[in-house]
Amino acid sequence: MIGQDRKVREMSQTKDKPELLAVIRLRGTINVHYNVRETLKMLNVRRSNYMTLVPNTSSYMGMLKKAKDYLTWGEVSQEALEYVLTKRGELPGRTKISNKYLKENSSYTTIKALSKALVNGETSLGDITGLKKFFRLHPASKGYKSMKRGFAEGGDLGYRGNTINELIIRMS
Repeated sequence: MIGQDRKVREMSQTKDKPELLAVIRLRGTINVHYNVRETLKMLNVRRSNYMTLVPNTSSYMGMLKKAKDYLTWGEVSQEALEYVLTKRGELPGRTKISNKYLKENSSYTTIKALSKALVNGETSLGDITGLKKFFRLHPASKGYKSMKRGFAEGGDLGYRGNTINELIIRMS
């Protein structure tokens, strides 16, 4: 775990542009400490296999480090974000997001343009009216390695960098 914390510190210090982080909750709610449970609620990942997007700021990094035993996170690519928006983006009533809806209710005309703006930090999920701020994903196909160890130790929890995109595709 010490090496993982060092990577997180280096990542937050050597940042030249705002990056978007995908946060996925992997573990459930049994025996979760109150402070960690509240942090998970603030991150908008209330159930296992929920994903949300957060900016790479020091306050969010503190929240992620606090709940690292229940989450995995990393820098999301535009292609993976576009894929998850198409497959798992929801509006109220569990209807899927479409290009038509985006044209009518936002300044973006396509899901691709929205994903590009999200990755570049020009907008957030909360700016699109009606779009839910989380994504309901399936459990990962081909399973997980270990839910009790960090990613640096061969498990699935904690910071995983760009390999989060592979996990997002497996879970969509």
